[in-house]
Amino acid sequence: MRLYDRVADLPLEVDGYDLRFVERNCSGDFARVSVLLSLQDARPATPEFSRPSTRIALHGEGRTGYGEDVTYDSVDHRALVSSTTELPLAGTYTLDTFSTALDGIDLFPERAPQREASRAYRRWAVESAALDLALKQAGTDLASALDRKYDPVRFVVSTRLGEPPSFDRVLTWLRLNPDLEFKLDATSSWTPELIADLAATDAVRVLDLKGQYRGTVVDQPADPRLYRRLLESFPDALIEDPVLTAETRPLFEGREGRVTWDAPITDVESVDELPFEPEWLNVKPSRFGTVESLFETIEHCSDRGIRMYGGGQTELSVGREHIHAIASLFYPDAPNDIAPRAYNEPEPASGLPESPLSPPTDPRGLEWKRSSRSTRSE
Repeated sequence: MRLYDRVADLPLEVDGYDLRFVERNCSGDFARVSVLLSLQDARPATPEFSRPSTRIALHGEGRTGYGEDVTYDSVDHRALVSSTTELPLAGTYTLDTFSTALDGIDLFPERAPQREASRAYRRWAVESAALDLALKQAGTDLASALDRKYDPVRFVVSTRLGEPPSFDRVLTWLRLNPDLEFKLDATSSWTPELIADLAATDAVRVLDLKGQYRGTVVDQPADPRLYRRLLESFPDALIEDPVLTAETRPLFEGREGRVTWDAPITDVESVDELPFEPEWLNVKPSRFGTVESLFETIEHCSDRGIRMYGGGQTELSVGREHIHAIASLFYPDAPNDIAPRAYNEPEPASGLPESPLSPPTDPRGLEWKRSSRSTRSE
């Protein structure tokens, strides 16, 4: 039985929904969270320094299912929260017929999104909330529904090293916890000395070249000199999202197994369209939009021997739990870029949850809650 078939017929009763808009200030007081319940309450957001998020709650039969919209543009969140248009979500469904109904609903009723990818992010927020609610209404959890079990989840710490780049942040983290592993955003400003220091730690598992991003503050063009240094200095690290050109493609001859992709991966077709058969892929559930597409792609990769690791999008709410749950079921031992939220604070700190994260003892729905302390940290 297909993965999706195991959840598609779950009964789902939706009585209504509500929204909770959260914006986390990333400059200075990163830990301060402002709950913004209306457009009038919202403060202007600077994209470089804030992360907006909307928690979507679906209610039915006395239970609530949650999802998180990780759309990057505050204006899109504010338009939804302040909208006077009621989304026609209430009704009696199965999970599959609910997804079919969403095909005919504009989840951006007031204005088109700033970027097209946001449609998938919001669709995933609503569908994951529906999956959470359907599982809770059935009195079960995702692992049980899929006839699988939750395993401890390995994670890596993902970070940039600033401009000019410095080894200090990685060094500080390793002094706090020598067992930490890292996924680092490599840039053309990395010096040979910095690369040597990083390589000497033997803690770098993934190097993100950000070559598949367009029009963002983290775009990184093809850089043959950087690529060559990274390939030689980190012989075991995965290389994510390079730009393959006539000049850079030869650098990866015989090393294709180390190349992994993130930004292009949105469905099965996107996997098949890659320039060569991958051995690794970064799976970010919100990029897929629907539960069916996510599960189909996971099965497709498993059938073809493509290994996966989880990716996050700086979730501020239940979305982080959801990607922990999915990683726990399908790729728990991989270098998952899904560290608990506290690892995104400006300054490294001690006492944080360590890798691997232990699974919950009493899972419900799509939740992946552990102890109260761990939940706050994640």
